[in-house]
Amino acid sequence: MYIILFFIAHWFLSLFVQTFFLHRYASHKMFNLNPFWYRFFYILTYVGQGASYLKPKAYAIMHRMHHAFSDTEKDPHSPHFFEDVFQMMWNTRGQYQIFEKDLEQPEPQFRGEYPEWKFIDNIGTSTYSRIGFAILYVVFYAFFATQWWMWLLLPFHFAMGPLHGAVVNWCGHKYGYSNFDNQDKSKNTTPFDFLMLGELFQNNHHKFPNSPNFGKKWFEIDPVYPIMKVMHWCRIIRFRKV
Repeated sequence: MYIILFFIAHWFLSLFVQTFFLHRYASHKMFNLNPFWYRFFYILTYVGQGASYLKPKAYAIMHRMHHAFSDTEKDPHSPHFFEDVFQMMWNTRGQYQIFEKDLEQPEPQFRGEYPEWKFIDNIGTSTYSRIGFAILYVVFYAFFATQWWMWLLLPFHFAMGPLHGAVVNWCGHKYGYSNFDNQDKSKNTTPFDFLMLGELFQNNHHKFPNSPNFGKKWFEIDPVYPIMKVMHWCRIIRFRKV
Protein backbone atom coordinates (compact mmCIF):
# COMPACT_ATOMS: atom_id res chain seq x y z
CA MET A 1 0.00 0.00 0.00
CA TYR A 2 2.79 2.46 0.85
CA ILE A 3 4.43 1.87 -2.53
CA ILE A 4 1.20 2.62 -4.40
CA LEU A 5 0.58 5.76 -2.36
CA PHE A 6 4.15 6.90 -2.91
CA PHE A 7 3.91 6.32 -6.66
CA ILE A 8 0.62 8.21 -6.93
CA ALA A 9 1.95 11.07 -4.81
CA HIS A 10 5.12 11.36 -6.88
CA TRP A 11 3.17 11.10 -10.15
CA PHE A 12 0.80 13.94 -9.33
CA LEU A 13 3.29 16.18 -7.50
CA SER A 14 5.73 15.95 -10.40
CA LEU A 15 2.93 16.50 -12.89
CA PHE A 16 1.51 19.44 -10.96
CA VAL A 17 4.78 21.36 -10.81
CA GLN A 18 5.33 20.64 -14.49
CA THR A 19 1.94 21.94 -15.63
CA PHE A 20 1.69 24.74 -13.05
CA PHE A 21 5.24 26.09 -12.79
CA LEU A 22 7.10 24.93 -15.89
CA HIS A 23 4.27 25.10 -18.39
CA ARG A 24 1.72 27.69 -17.31
CA TYR A 25 4.17 30.00 -15.53
CA ALA A 26 7.64 29.58 -17.03
CA SER A 27 6.56 29.05 -20.63
CA HIS A 28 3.41 31.18 -20.90
CA LYS A 29 3.52 33.60 -17.93
CA MET A 30 -0.20 33.10 -17.32
CA PHE A 31 0.18 34.56 -13.82
CA ASN A 32 2.58 36.47 -11.60
CA LEU A 33 4.26 35.32 -8.38
CA ASN A 34 5.73 37.43 -5.61
CA PRO A 35 9.33 36.62 -4.57
CA PHE A 36 8.33 34.29 -1.74
CA TRP A 37 5.98 32.11 -3.81
CA TYR A 38 8.36 32.24 -6.76
CA ARG A 39 11.07 30.60 -4.65
CA PHE A 40 8.57 28.25 -3.01
CA PHE A 41 7.35 26.80 -6.30
CA TYR A 42 10.88 26.73 -7.73
CA ILE A 43 12.00 24.56 -4.81
CA LEU A 44 8.80 22.49 -5.00
CA THR A 45 9.56 21.80 -8.67
CA TYR A 46 13.01 20.56 -7.73
CA VAL A 47 11.66 18.32 -4.97
CA GLY A 48 8.67 17.13 -6.97
CA GLN A 49 10.63 16.15 -10.05
CA GLY A 50 13.62 14.92 -8.10
CA ALA A 51 15.86 12.73 -10.21
CA SER A 52 14.27 14.03 -13.42
CA TYR A 53 14.38 17.75 -12.60
CA LEU A 54 13.83 19.91 -15.68
CA LYS A 55 15.46 23.34 -15.82
CA PRO A 56 12.64 25.92 -16.17
CA LYS A 57 14.54 28.07 -18.66
CA ALA A 58 15.24 25.14 -20.98
CA TYR A 59 11.69 23.84 -20.62
CA ALA A 60 10.25 27.26 -21.48
CA ILE A 61 12.41 27.66 -24.59
CA MET A 62 11.53 24.20 -25.85
CA HIS A 63 7.83 24.70 -25.23
CA ARG A 64 7.76 28.06 -26.99
CA MET A 65 9.45 26.44 -29.98
CA HIS A 66 6.83 23.70 -29.87
CA HIS A 67 4.04 26.26 -30.19
CA ALA A 68 5.75 28.27 -32.91
CA PHE A 69 6.57 25.22 -35.05
CA SER A 70 3.79 22.85 -33.96
CA ASP A 71 3.95 19.55 -35.88
CA THR A 72 6.47 20.78 -38.41
CA GLU A 73 10.03 19.55 -38.82
CA LYS A 74 11.25 22.35 -36.53
CA ASP A 75 8.97 21.19 -33.70
CA PRO A 76 11.30 19.73 -31.01
CA HIS A 77 8.85 16.97 -30.10
CA SER A 78 6.15 16.32 -32.67
CA PRO A 79 5.23 12.61 -32.73
CA HIS A 80 4.66 12.69 -36.50
CA PHE A 81 8.36 12.51 -37.37
CA PHE A 82 9.28 9.48 -35.26
CA GLU A 83 8.49 5.79 -35.42
CA ASP A 84 7.80 5.50 -31.70
CA VAL A 85 7.67 7.52 -28.51
CA PHE A 86 11.17 6.46 -27.46
CA GLN A 87 12.74 8.02 -30.56
CA MET A 88 10.79 11.21 -29.90
CA MET A 89 11.98 11.25 -26.28
CA TRP A 90 15.60 10.74 -27.31
CA ASN A 91 15.44 13.56 -29.83
CA THR A 92 13.76 15.83 -27.29
CA ARG A 93 16.46 15.00 -24.74
CA GLY A 94 19.21 16.02 -27.16
CA GLN A 95 17.62 19.37 -27.94
CA TYR A 96 16.75 19.99 -24.30
CA GLN A 97 20.37 19.49 -23.22
CA ILE A 98 21.48 22.19 -25.65
CA PHE A 99 19.44 24.78 -23.75
CA GLU A 100 19.99 23.22 -20.34
CA LYS A 101 23.75 23.55 -20.75
CA ASP A 102 23.52 26.87 -22.67
CA LEU A 103 25.40 25.40 -25.62
CA GLU A 104 23.37 27.54 -28.04
CA GLN A 105 21.16 30.59 -27.75
CA PRO A 106 17.56 30.25 -28.93
CA GLU A 107 16.06 32.54 -31.53
CA PRO A 108 15.20 35.99 -30.08
CA GLN A 109 11.46 35.29 -30.10
CA PHE A 110 11.93 32.48 -27.55
CA ARG A 111 14.15 34.37 -25.13
CA GLY A 112 13.36 36.18 -21.91
CA GLU A 113 10.74 36.20 -19.18
CA TYR A 114 11.54 32.70 -17.99
CA PRO A 115 12.40 31.91 -14.37
CA GLU A 116 16.04 31.38 -13.45
CA TRP A 117 17.53 30.46 -10.09
CA LYS A 118 21.02 29.27 -10.85
CA PHE A 119 21.61 27.86 -7.37
CA ILE A 120 18.65 25.47 -7.63
CA ASP A 121 19.27 24.78 -11.31
CA ASN A 122 22.90 23.82 -10.68
CA ILE A 123 21.86 21.47 -7.89
CA GLY A 124 18.86 20.00 -9.69
CA THR A 125 20.70 19.26 -12.92
CA SER A 126 23.78 17.83 -11.21
CA THR A 127 24.58 14.14 -11.39
CA TYR A 128 24.93 14.01 -7.61
CA SER A 129 21.40 15.28 -7.07
CA ARG A 130 19.89 12.89 -9.61
CA ILE A 131 21.73 9.91 -8.13
CA GLY A 132 20.80 11.04 -4.61
CA PHE A 133 17.10 11.09 -5.40
CA ALA A 134 17.39 7.74 -7.18
CA ILE A 135 18.97 6.21 -4.07
CA LEU A 136 16.15 7.60 -1.92
CA TYR A 137 13.57 5.98 -4.21
CA VAL A 138 15.38 2.65 -4.06
CA VAL A 139 15.66 2.78 -0.26
CA PHE A 140 11.96 3.54 0.06
CA TYR A 141 11.10 0.56 -2.12
CA ALA A 142 13.51 -1.65 -0.19
CA PHE A 143 11.67 -0.83 3.04
CA PHE A 144 8.08 -0.92 1.82
CA ALA A 145 7.82 -3.10 -1.29
CA THR A 146 5.87 -6.23 -0.36
CA GLN A 147 5.36 -7.75 -3.83
CA TRP A 148 7.86 -8.30 -6.64
CA TRP A 149 5.73 -6.43 -9.18
CA MET A 150 5.99 -3.23 -7.15
CA TRP A 151 9.63 -2.96 -8.21
CA LEU A 152 8.42 -2.53 -11.80
CA LEU A 153 7.20 0.93 -10.81
CA LEU A 154 10.63 2.06 -9.63
CA PRO A 155 12.08 3.08 -13.04
CA PHE A 156 9.21 5.50 -13.58
CA HIS A 157 10.41 7.58 -10.63
CA PHE A 158 13.79 8.08 -12.29
CA ALA A 159 12.30 9.72 -15.41
CA MET A 160 9.00 11.11 -14.15
CA GLY A 161 9.35 14.60 -15.69
CA PRO A 162 10.33 13.52 -19.22
CA LEU A 163 7.78 10.70 -19.02
CA HIS A 164 4.95 13.17 -18.48
CA GLY A 165 6.19 15.28 -21.36
CA ALA A 166 6.33 12.25 -23.63
CA VAL A 167 2.77 11.19 -22.79
CA VAL A 168 1.43 14.68 -23.45
CA ASN A 169 3.31 15.31 -26.68
CA TRP A 170 2.71 11.85 -28.12
CA CYS A 171 -0.95 11.36 -27.18
CA GLY A 172 -1.91 15.04 -27.39
CA HIS A 173 -0.87 15.25 -31.02
CA LYS A 174 -2.09 11.85 -32.19
CA TYR A 175 -5.23 10.69 -30.38
CA GLY A 176 -8.56 12.33 -29.65
CA TYR A 177 -10.79 15.03 -31.08
CA SER A 178 -10.37 18.65 -32.16
CA ASN A 179 -12.47 21.68 -31.26
CA PHE A 180 -10.43 24.05 -33.41
CA ASP A 181 -8.47 24.04 -36.65
CA ASN A 182 -5.03 25.13 -35.48
CA GLN A 183 -3.19 24.20 -38.68
CA ASP A 184 -1.49 21.40 -36.78
CA LYS A 185 -2.36 17.94 -35.46
CA SER A 186 -3.08 18.85 -31.84
CA LYS A 187 -5.86 16.86 -30.18
CA ASN A 188 -7.93 16.80 -27.01
CA THR A 189 -7.25 13.23 -25.98
CA THR A 190 -10.02 12.97 -23.40
CA PRO A 191 -12.82 15.31 -22.21
CA PHE A 192 -11.86 14.85 -18.53
CA ASP A 193 -8.12 14.83 -18.13
CA PHE A 194 -7.54 13.95 -14.49
CA LEU A 195 -4.64 11.59 -15.16
CA MET A 196 -2.53 14.33 -16.81
CA LEU A 197 -4.06 17.33 -14.98
CA GLY A 198 -5.44 19.00 -18.10
CA GLU A 199 -2.30 18.72 -20.22
CA LEU A 200 -4.02 16.51 -22.79
CA PHE A 201 -6.32 19.34 -23.91
CA GLN A 202 -3.65 20.12 -26.47
CA ASN A 203 -6.02 21.30 -29.22
CA ASN A 204 -7.62 23.84 -26.89
CA HIS A 205 -4.26 24.94 -25.56
CA HIS A 206 -2.77 25.51 -29.00
CA LYS A 207 -5.77 27.67 -29.92
CA PHE A 208 -5.57 29.72 -26.71
CA PRO A 209 -1.97 29.29 -25.52
CA ASN A 210 -2.18 31.96 -22.80
CA SER A 211 -5.49 30.87 -21.29
CA PRO A 212 -5.07 29.35 -17.79
CA ASN A 213 -8.11 27.11 -18.35
CA PHE A 214 -7.28 24.34 -20.82
CA GLY A 215 -10.90 23.16 -20.96
CA LYS A 216 -13.17 25.05 -23.39
CA LYS A 217 -16.35 23.00 -23.80
CA TRP A 218 -18.75 22.71 -20.86
CA PHE A 219 -17.83 19.06 -20.37
CA GLU A 220 -14.04 19.57 -20.55
CA ILE A 221 -12.60 19.76 -17.05
CA ASP A 222 -9.10 21.05 -16.40
CA PRO A 223 -8.41 19.99 -12.78
CA VAL A 224 -5.64 22.56 -12.25
CA TYR A 225 -7.67 25.62 -13.21
CA PRO A 226 -9.91 25.61 -10.07
CA ILE A 227 -6.78 25.25 -7.95
CA MET A 228 -5.29 28.27 -9.69
CA LYS A 229 -8.48 30.27 -9.11
CA VAL A 230 -8.26 29.54 -5.39
CA MET A 231 -4.59 30.56 -5.44
CA HIS A 232 -5.60 33.80 -7.16
CA TRP A 233 -8.25 34.52 -4.54
CA CYS A 234 -5.70 33.81 -1.81
CA ARG A 235 -3.19 36.11 -3.57
CA ILE A 236 -0.66 33.33 -3.99
CA ILE A 237 -0.74 34.02 -7.74
CA ARG A 238 -2.16 36.90 -9.76
CA PHE A 239 -3.63 36.07 -13.16
CA ARG A 240 -2.37 38.19 -16.01
CA LYS A 241 -4.90 39.80 -18.31
CA VAL A 242 -4.91 38.12 -21.73
